Amino acid sequence: MNKISRFCHHLFMTSAAARKAFPAQALQTIQAAVAAGEKLHRAEVRLIIEPALPFGDLLQGTHSRARARELFSLYRVWDTEENCGVLVYINLADHKVEIIADRASGRALLPADWKAVCKTMTDGFARGLYEPSVLAALEMLNGLLHQHFPGQGGSANELSDRPLIV
Repeated sequence: MNKISRFCHHLFMTSAAARKAFPAQALQTIQAAVAAGEKLHRAEVRLIIEPALPFGDLLQGTHSRARARELFSLYRVWDTEENCGVLVYINLADHKVEIIADRASGRALLPADWKAVCKTMTDGFARGLYEPSVLAALEMLNGLLHQHFPGQGGSANELSDRPLIV
């Protein structure tokens, strides 16, 4: 995608488009899947959906990965007891999914694992299947996190399970 095309995609991608892709019921279902997964493992998963980059970031040529890192810090996904926070960032305008993991979770899973979770979503998004793709990816992610951070029962919920549209 060239710079002009990317710029146009971001300018015309609105929060209404994000709500169409992820209506309230879908967000509730996704929230329940995050909460259910966190009962299986000790990691903390935070899902953030962004229709388009902020105008200033777009002008600076910021890429989705850099924006995901910024949100990882801003929403303190790194600030968990066991350093096992995981941000799943969806940028609708760029058609990108990025996963930023804290130290413990980042070391535990292989790069191919993270890529497979992202690919599950992007492949589904290409077919217009937003909610089912996120749910399938969360199931995969929760399974992987369970292997490395099995639940010990009663662990505190350190990050909100509610998907956030920014």
